[in-house]
Amino acid sequence: RVVFSVAAATEIYAVGGAQAVAALAYGTESIEPVCKITGPGNAYVAAAKKIVSGDVGIDMIAGPSEVCVVADETAEPALVAIDLMAQAEHDPLASCYLVTFSEAYADAVEAAVEKHLASSTRAEITTASLADQGLIVVCPDIPSAMEAVNVIAPEHLEIHMDHAFDLLGMIRNAGAIFLGAWTPEAVGDYVAGPNHTLPTGGTARYASPLSVDEFVKKSSVIQYSSAALANDASAVMTIAEHEGLWAHAKSVELRCNLMRTGNLYGIEDADE
Repeated sequence: RVVFSVAAATEIYAVGGAQAVAALAYGTESIEPVCKITGPGNAYVAAAKKIVSGDVGIDMIAGPSEVCVVADETAEPALVAIDLMAQAEHDPLASCYLVTFSEAYADAVEAAVEKHLASSTRAEITTASLADQGLIVVCPDIPSAMEAVNVIAPEHLEIHMDHAFDLLGMIRNAGAIFLGAWTPEAVGDYVAGPNHTLPTGGTARYASPLSVDEFVKKSSVIQYSSAALANDASAVMTIAEHEGLWAHAKSVELRCNLMRTGNLYGIEDADE
């Protein structure tokens, strides 16, 4: 109730799925149509958001989920393994990437995965995800590892390395970044705080996590003085004439005439 009060929410509906997206986009007898639809969902919700986009605004078309873990020899293989599995157990289509610095360490993580799988209640889904969508990248140094991250542009990025904070300046493309061994991606799912609707499928190259910015509109405001218009008039008219847009050019020419002669048509004395 406190959250709803702070957000000034006045209406709440217990609906979900693709049908809820349709209801919010176009309205029903009991739900008024909205201007923007945000938030995560399954493949059907994502497809519905894609269909209604343009009729209403949406934040992004997200999914399947993904994680990239960057780990060096200081990271405990069992922790890296379980963090990869925490993403893989979502969906057979979830993508999991391990970026590391030696084949021996990659082997240790794989062995830890096998050990964890024996106890997993979602072993079938996890195994399918890791087998079909999993990838291990072995890099020679930190710069190449960070460049691999930027190419992947993951939804979730974990850095299991000492001085993880110092590497932030090398990361250009990632949705949410989890620093250090004590920050598993699961805290972001549930309690850490930042919004967890994140860009997936490499869209972190140009998209950001859902935030209050999604609900802020901006307008451009332009006001010219007569002197400013006179200064730009030639450029505007030249471009308009090259585009064949007569009225565009004329709208500036008439104003220039009015400034210069007091007459729309550039005649000193309108009676002459």
